[in-house]
Amino acid sequence: MNRRIVLPLVVFLAGALALAAAAILTFSPTRQGGGTGTASVGGPFTLTTQDGKPLSDTDLKGSPFLVFFGFTHCPDVCPTKLFEISEALRAAGEGDKAKKLKALFVTVDPERDTPEALKSYLGSFDPRIVGLTGDRAAVDAVIKAYRAYAKKVPLKDGDYTMDHTALVYLMGKDGSFIGAFNIEQPPAQAAAEWLRHT
Repeated sequence: MNRRIVLPLVVFLAGALALAAAAILTFSPTRQGGGTGTASVGGPFTLTTQDGKPLSDTDLKGSPFLVFFGFTHCPDVCPTKLFEISEALRAAGEGDKAKKLKALFVTVDPERDTPEALKSYLGSFDPRIVGLTGDRAAVDAVIKAYRAYAKKVPLKDGDYTMDHTALVYLMGKDGSFIGAFNIEQPPAQAAAEWLRHT
């Protein structure tokens, strides 16, 4: 084979392998205490909704929920994911099981994403999506608990944007991490998968 083809191919495969290994290590279950496997993603939190009310992890017990980290100034990934989540919720319908479904949009930019900003932004999406914000320390604690990534990136004009994890997390009725949720599948399939956990 031509060396100009082989070297980039080897570099690409090594990078893909490293990413796969990182994903396995990040999202593999851990053993704690006496032996049952518990996910090392998620945990206790209390943040403020777009309506200015506190919401904690205990308020979500009994309902499977999705968690997505983003920000209201996000140009493409966030509105796309929120649209896909909205479509899955619409496909789930209005039945008793569907009413138990919840989705959380946790800001990674609490300095700009006040409850009012979240309320205005989320008005374009399904009302079952709850926007969450808080002070920087509280938001950072949730980002860390979910093993998410967020970093402020300065722009040339003096403004900034945010780099962040684009993963949608599926959490069980007991708040445990089930896995990364494929929200890009057709809405009916996404809804069916989500409803299986009610």
